[in-house]
Amino acid sequence: MPNIRILFGERVRKLRQDLGISQEELAFSSNLHRTYISDIERGTRNVSLDNIYKIAVALDISPKDLFDF
Repeated sequence: MPNIRILFGERVRKLRQDLGISQEELAFSSNLHRTYISDIERGTRNVSLDNIYKIAVALDISPKDLFDF
């Protein structure tokens, strides 16, 4: 079974990079800490629904699009 945290983190990283923004910019836009974004992208964080929503809004996508892996 694939690790959902790693898949989610890879998806966040790809979407962030596609927008050409840094982890710091994403963190600022989503009102989260940069190290938290880094942890997500490395698959070491279990992200809450509230923070999934914040990240989606910051990336200007629907939360469901974060799970398109």
